[in-house]
Amino acid sequence: MRILLDYRPALRQRTGVGEYVHELARALVATAPDGEFLSLFSSSWKDRLDRRAVPGAGHVDRRVPVRVLNFAWHRLAWPPAEQLVHEPFDVVHAAHPLLIPSSRAAQVVTVHDLDFLDHPHRTRAEIRRDYGDLAGSHAHRADQVVVVSRHTASEVEHRLGVDQSRISVCRPGRPDWPARQTEPASGSVLFLGTLDPRKNLDVLLDAYEKLIVRRSAHATTGDGIPSLVLAGRVTDEAKDMVARASRPPLAGRVELPGYVDSGQRRALYENALAFVLPSHTEGFGMTALEAMTVGVPVIAANRGALPEVVGDAGRLFDPQDSEALTHHLQDVIADTSLRARMRDAGLARSRQFTWPDTARGVREAWMLSLTHRRERRG
Repeated sequence: MRILLDYRPALRQRTGVGEYVHELARALVATAPDGEFLSLFSSSWKDRLDRRAVPGAGHVDRRVPVRVLNFAWHRLAWPPAEQLVHEPFDVVHAAHPLLIPSSRAAQVVTVHDLDFLDHPHRTRAEIRRDYGDLAGSHAHRADQVVVVSRHTASEVEHRLGVDQSRISVCRPGRPDWPARQTEPASGSVLFLGTLDPRKNLDVLLDAYEKLIVRRSAHATTGDGIPSLVLAGRVTDEAKDMVARASRPPLAGRVELPGYVDSGQRRALYENALAFVLPSHTEGFGMTALEAMTVGVPVIAANRGALPEVVGDAGRLFDPQDSEALTHHLQDVIADTSLRARMRDAGLARSRQFTWPDTARGVREAWMLSLTHRRERRG
């Protein structure tokens, strides 16, 4: 069986979708049965696919501008993958909700979340132009839809009208990181992810500011509040939030290191007393899983798939309630035994998520797509 997997989200700075594609490709190659061959597809005018990224996979790197190809694929359903790659495939697997055109292969799409339907103003470029208009029809035309959580599966079923039989839940796995052996003497409160409105960072700043004011009012020396680290690429929409972080009482307490690549992420978790993910919605929440894998206590919003990922291993709060988040931060920062219990619970929880399981689920989705393709053709 020959598979073409869209690797474009992992081509440059890998956020959640890019990390999912990259780690999935590695796991697929590592667990491939005899006769299966995976090719990674990339297209860019200036960025080239590193052939060392996933050893054992084939590589298809076309010098076609991303926007040009996306317009042709999304709006014109042309050119078919076979024409662009000059090879036949059994399955073409898109890393996003819109189809890769194919003349004969089964077509699989990946849906991480449907936030683009509710909040198009949070999106940009082709996502704003195409996803809201086309995702529903493409999901119905796909031979199988891969989703990253049960939450997203329910959304795709009920909001896009896709039958359960054509939805495959393939959750991400934990990173291949050892748990830290000791807690930092003076760590940080950490957020890791793209700094944009969807991540709800104003509520985190509200809660952290309340913590500063209350602890400072009763402190005779230092207030003992760890720094707040907001790590990730800063979008234009986050400029006001960044400006706020530079003003009192937050000035000097909030660190903004920018985008952190995969080789440096673990060091951030290593130095964290707590990890906070206050997002309005998450299709999965890979950074929460990464934090639990290292042994960092997790405080997360009770929205989207985050309760499904964190379970009872972390603290959950209403993402509109900064007072609740302040309370959780106070507890976790002050209580060593609580952090130890959350550490152990998070480590146990993280072991339920493995990339070989993800690869197995995706491979089953491919087989279902081939069956559905044959049924569609009569």
